[in-house]
Formats: sequence, structure tokens, C-alpha cells
Amino acid sequence: MTEPLNTTPSDEELKNWERALAPRAFNRTWELLDADGLTREQEEEMLAATLAQRYLWYRVGDARNRAIADWQVSRVAAVLGYADLARRFGERSLEVSIENALDPFVTGFAHEAIARAAADVDDVETFTENVAAARALLAEVEDDEDRDLLAADLAEMSEE
Repeated sequence: MTEPLNTTPSDEELKNWERALAPRAFNRTWELLDADGLTREQEEEMLAATLAQRYLWYRVGDARNRAIADWQVSRVAAVLGYADLARRFGERSLEVSIENALDPFVTGFAHEAIARAAADVDDVETFTENVAAARALLAEVEDDEDRDLLAADLAEMSEE
């Protein structure tokens, strides 16, 4: 085990570390989400990384960072087969999005997360409701690349 630091970092130093580590944990999670044939250890690393990025974004991020962090936890949980956890964090992402009047891209992906979790447990009503809500937001997403990302994920779910 690595020895702890001999000094106590200042609050500002901690915030700087957290600001540096949050996107690293987020991006590492994406690398693992994009990889094929993960080992059990890689799946565990992915879960740990997504929970780490959420913790860090909740300490140093804004509402948009927090909603996206919750969405990513939901996606990882869905990929790993933890439907209840996926739904919990999808719903949390939507709550943060609505409470803070976040943009249609983030709010649409929150609905996508809930729909994906619902699909895992054959909750057709919740799936249909949230896919429809996400699709309704597509037209409001201004950035073409963002709109294409959300549309692709919704199309992928409709094919499954």
C-alpha cells in the first residue's frame, strides 16, 4: 500500500486535484465503455472509475457536470447488468437536468438513461415514455454532433 502524504494539502490544492481527476476518471470510463470483451477486472475498474468521476464532479462541477456524471454511472450500470442502479442514476440525472433547466442534449440523455434501464427489466411503459421524451428533445438540440449522438443511442435502443 502506498504511504499517505506527509503533509495535509490545502482546500485549494484538493479542489485543483479534484478538477484534474474528475475528467480523467470520466474519460477512463469511456475508454472502457468503448472497449470490446472486458475482463472482470476491467468491468470493476469501469464501475470504480465512473463512481469516482461522479464523486469528483459533485465536489467541483456545475449542474451540467453532475447530470452528465449521473448519466455515465447509469450507462455503466446498464452495461454491467445493474438495472436498478442504472435507473436510480438515470432518474438522478433527469432530476438535476430539470431542477437546473439544463439544455435539451443533457436532458434528452437523462431520458435515454431511464429508458435504457427500463429496457433491461422489460418495463415497456417507462421505456416508451422516456424514449418519446428524448426524441421530442432532439429537435431542440442545437449542435449537430450532439443531436446525432443522442439520435444514434435512441436508434440503437429501438433496434434491441
